[in-house]
Amino acid sequence: MDNTTTLRQWFDRVDSEKTGSITATQLKSALAVGNLQFSLSIVQQMISRMYDFDRNGTMSFGEFVALNKFLTKAQRAFSDVERNRGYLLPDDVHEALGKIGFSLDSPAFYTVCESFDQKKDGRFRLDDFISLCIFLQSARNLFNSFDTAKQGRVTLDLNQFVYCTANCRI
Repeated sequence: MDNTTTLRQWFDRVDSEKTGSITATQLKSALAVGNLQFSLSIVQQMISRMYDFDRNGTMSFGEFVALNKFLTKAQRAFSDVERNRGYLLPDDVHEALGKIGFSLDSPAFYTVCESFDQKKDGRFRLDDFISLCIFLQSARNLFNSFDTAKQGRVTLDLNQFVYCTANCRI
């Protein structure tokens, strides 16, 4: 059985009403089955900021597959550098983010680390790391929507800046 078939079975089990899409609450339950515990607000952001391509507030099977690909990539990067400790230290987080394709300068990196270190102990568990990755991917998506020339730089007026800050909060 290939991965798509397995994902389809998993999705269909969660889509109990057989609507062809799942809500944030249903997705939260599905992720919990895979030992990924996220708050409902984080799960809602997975849908609304990352993989709700049709902007209907729910997740279709195709969107679910895209999310699974992202989560698998983040889990693999975490596993590659966690050294059987069950957590990452900040230097490990930096390395793992690089494996996913996120490159941040030191001030940005340490700022997001401080924000996503839930227990404030310098240890990033898988859920912390994935939440950080979700934030970075959301920020990248938002940035790219303003970087229409694809130059890696944007100029924002106050209204655009307010929109960005309101949409990047976790």
